[in-house]
Amino acid sequence: MRTRTIRRGMPTPRDANVRKVMAAQRSRDTVPELALRRALHSLGFRYRVDLPIPGIPRRRADVTFTRWRTAVFVQGCFWHACQKHLSAPKHNSEWWHQKLGANVRRDEETDAHLMQLGWLPLRIWEHESVSGAVGRVTAALASRDHPRALRLRGQNMAK
Repeated sequence: MRTRTIRRGMPTPRDANVRKVMAAQRSRDTVPELALRRALHSLGFRYRVDLPIPGIPRRRADVTFTRWRTAVFVQGCFWHACQKHLSAPKHNSEWWHQKLGANVRRDEETDAHLMQLGWLPLRIWEHESVSGAVGRVTAALASRDHPRALRLRGQNMAK
């Protein structure tokens, strides 16, 4: 069987079903992302959704606080190779290893680019609890002097 390459030297999968599965994956409005957004919104935070990363084509942040230069990415454990839950597929394993490795490298490049621009990238895993994720986002925003985050942090410290 002849393989052709797609994007940056990545070979196409031998199994046609893999392409169908990948094409069907949601890139936004996933269940963990919606849960985080609902929780943040209920606390009074306002944010931008699915905002492009400046200077890098085809990359977007799930939740962005533009004034406080904070970009939040809600990552799936499989697609972003979570160290806690990674279970590499056995079928076509070499291709999957390359694919998931490329995803991790792309995430690292994106974080480095954002930090160069003075932004704070924040990676939330899908396995994290919503309250834990909200706490991490609030702490990150408080470090950037977001008034609502500072107020919420002060209330939590007083309890």
